[in-house]
Amino acid sequence: MITCYIEYLIDPYKVEQFETYAKLWIPLVNKFGGTHHGYFLPHEGANNIAYALFSFASLSAYEVYRQQLNEDQECQQALSFAEENRCILSYHRSFMRPVLAS
Repeated sequence: MITCYIEYLIDPYKVEQFETYAKLWIPLVNKFGGTHHGYFLPHEGANNIAYALFSFASLSAYEVYRQQLNEDQECQQALSFAEENRCILSYHRSFMRPVLAS
């Protein structure tokens, strides 16, 4: 299993728009075989940092998802929503493997 960890730098005046964007993506990741663990929005502390975590069976399964999202209309609409609203200023993505109890 591989977990994608995304840290977003968001516009603190557009948290509501970012939350809408997040709610669009959760079912889309699940639709393409991933498991979305949720988005995490600012509450206390920094008001412009958000996170997302989701897992796929392998890095190759994630790469298939990335190819499929380029062809999926709902995915393209979600990307367009964020682009039009400019709620995301930047992001960086890391891949991690979980350590689970035996």
